Formats: sequence, C-alpha cells, structure tokens
Amino acid sequence: MIIAKLTDFGTILVVLRFLTKEQVGAASLVVAFGTVIEALDGLGTNNAVVQAPSLSRLQLDSLFWFIVGAACVVAGLILLAAPWIASFYGIAAVAGYFLAVAVKQPLVAAAVIPLAIMNRELQYERIAVVNVGATFAAALTRLGLAIVGAGAWAIVIAYLASGFFTLVGALLLRPFRPQLRVSMAAISPLLRFGWRATLSALCETMINNVHYLLVGWFYGAAALAEFRVAFDLAMEPANAAGTLINRTALPVFAKVSAVREHLAQSLTWSLRKLLAVVAPFAAAVVLAADPITALIRDEQHRSYASASLPLKILAAAAVLRVVMQLAYPVMFGSGRPHMAVRLSATTLLLLSAGMLMVGLTVPTPSGIVAMSTVWLVVPPLLLLWQARNLRRFCNLGAQDLIRALGAPLVAVAILVATVEVGRVLIGSGSPALELGMILTLGVLACVGLLLRDQQRVDRAVHPAGDHATINE
Repeated sequence: MIIAKLTDFGTILVVLRFLTKEQVGAASLVVAFGTVIEALDGLGTNNAVVQAPSLSRLQLDSLFWFIVGAACVVAGLILLAAPWIASFYGIAAVAGYFLAVAVKQPLVAAAVIPLAIMNRELQYERIAVVNVGATFAAALTRLGLAIVGAGAWAIVIAYLASGFFTLVGALLLRPFRPQLRVSMAAISPLLRFGWRATLSALCETMINNVHYLLVGWFYGAAALAEFRVAFDLAMEPANAAGTLINRTALPVFAKVSAVREHLAQSLTWSLRKLLAVVAPFAAAVVLAADPITALIRDEQHRSYASASLPLKILAAAAVLRVVMQLAYPVMFGSGRPHMAVRLSATTLLLLSAGMLMVGLTVPTPSGIVAMSTVWLVVPPLLLLWQARNLRRFCNLGAQDLIRALGAPLVAVAILVATVEVGRVLIGSGSPALELGMILTLGVLACVGLLLRDQQRVDRAVHPAGDHATINE
C-alpha cells in the first residue's frame, strides 16, 4: 500500500503540471459525486456477508444479481441527472464527464461479492493485492492520459479505470461465477442488515466529499483544485491505512465481540497499528507542506502555494479522523449498525453545518483555510462521545488509549527534531531535497513503530522463558 500510495502521490504531482486549476476542479467535482453514488453499490451487503454466521450459494448468487441490477438503475439515473448538475454549478463540461461515473457503477457492483468473500475468509493479502493493483494501474492511467493532453478526462477516466481494475483483480484472485437465479426471501435478512450499513457508508462517503461539493459551489473550480490537492495529500494516505486496519479488524471484532476483554485487546491492537502508520506520516506531511506546494504548478504555471496552510491543518485532522473511524468496525462487528449510522449522520451534520457557515460568511481568499479548520474542530468532539461508548461496549478506559498513544508521540517528536536538524544541514535552497528527506524519515518512523509493535506481540506470545528453553 505504501508503494502504491507513493506512486499515486508522485503521479498526481506530475499530472497537475498538465492540467489547469479549473480542469482539476471540474474533474474533482465529478469524482466527488461519483464517490458518493458509489457508496450505494452493494447496498451494505458486503458488511452483511462478513457478519453473517452462515451463507448459502443461493444467497450469494441472488445478492450478486440484485446488486448489479441496482447499480445499472443508478447508472441510468446518473446520466439523466448530469445536465442538471452541470447547470447548477455553472460548468457545462462536467455533464459529459458523468458518463465515466455511470459506467463505473456496475463494474464496482460486480466486485462486491468476491471482495466480501475474501474479507470473510480473512484473505487480507489478496484484498491488499487487489486494492494496490487497482490504485497503481489507475495512477498510471491518469499519468498517461494527462501527458497526451486529455485534460480533465485524465482524472475522470482514471476514476473509471480503478473500478475496472478492482473487478479484474477480485475475479482473478477469488473467482466467482454466479448462477442466474434470484431469491428475495433468501437475501432479505442480509438486505435488512445491509440497508443500515448503506446509510452509514453513504454518510461516511458524504463526509469525505461534502467539502468538494461546497467548496466548488461557494468558491469555484480553481479554489476547489487547491483544496483537492491539500485534502488528497493529507487525508488519502491516512484513509488508506484506516481502511486496511478497519477491514482487518471487522471480522476479528465480529468473532470476539461476545467477550469484552478480547474485544478490548483487539481494539487496542488495531489502534496501535493505525497510529504507527498514520501519526508519523501526518507529521511528515505537516513538515513537508511548504516544499510540496512550492513544487506544484499547473499547466499555466500558477502555483499551489496557497494550499500549504490547508494541507497542514488537514494533516492534523487526518489523525483524529482515522482514529474516530475505528469505532465503525466495533459497532458492525458487535451487531450495532444503528450506532454506526448515528455516528456517521452526526459527523455529516456537524461538518456540513460548519462548512455552510464558512461558505456563507468567509470570503474567497480565506475560504479553503476556514473549510479545512472545520475538519480539525469536529473530530475531537466526536471522539469524546465515542470514548464513552467504547468504555460501555468493551470496558476500554482512557489509560488504555493513552498507552497506545505513547510510542507514536515519541516517534513524531523524534521525527520533527531530526527534520529540523536536517534542514539546518542542507539549507532551504532545494525543496525537492528537503521533501525527499522528510518522506524518507517519515517512512522509517512508520517501519520502526510497526517493528516495535511486532516485537511486543512476539514477546507476549513467546515469553522470555520460552526463548531461553529454545536457545538452550
């Protein structure tokens, strides 16, 4: 995943040089709508498949055709709504881009069941291969199209390509050939569970995209391009790590949810793994914000330097955000999807209200900074709420959470100190050299924390006495 995200990050920097800010903003708006719509694919049944005690082949076949059929209906509605959306935002070109969004829906829907089966069977390595391969292939597609002058289509078609490559990878690693049969009675229990998960996923996807819709509406395509760059660089790597940890945690939480002590142990393990990756990377993004934005220019040689402060704010918010997201697999795994819906709806309401207030009161020069600040204010409020729920569900106290934070905080402090020493040694004349130093140190900090945690697990599994016996 690190390799794929670094490739994605590198290609984004190159692609931005071939597109104007307006083209990036228009494509970002379409992708944001597509991502929100994509949350409806599967209708939450992927979580239902993982959580169900048993599954029949009839249920899997019926779910597949039901999901794909629903996705085709959604694709038709997208094509009908595209001209209205383009008119609302005053960007006529985006209507055509929605064709890619419509085509992607059945592709993603067809991959839901194979991916859910792999998740249920704890085949995390295969899922990682699918996700990394799709990310890598879509990044190369975006880069190639941008170089040949495709403009905004480079971003839009790459968005479509990620769905295609996900489907291909899922079917290669977990072949699934459904029989043409549908039994609504067989899948109705899964759909009842799934519709709640769908509401939660829809809210969650809206949370990750509502800012694009509002920034584009209030401040225009160019400002949206700057906000998109800041948000992607800050949030996407953290979200990728959070998604992997949560996907790993969900079936585990489902199996141990009956024993509160085991659930608490699994949760703290997941939190340590998450912070080991996200905390150093977020610190590295804050430290690298100025050189990164200094290097980025669009096709008309306009700088993205104004995205530096939003990038720093969003990087700090990313840590809080992914920690808060760890509550979702706890809720789904313990059979409480209604609580996940409540958390998602509350988060969406607070973010939307804050951003609407910003859009109505803050002028364009400070708009994206204020929008980013909303992201930093809302997650701490929700974390306080979730801390109380976690104590009730799995008897997890504040001391347990603080212990999980200790090593990442020390690693971040060492990272910051080392970077500052490095800046003194190399000077400020080369943003590229400074950026390379920061990213290298950030990766080393992540690897160090992960190795430390693995050693801790090994000591717990094989106490010192056992090692002594083996060595003798």
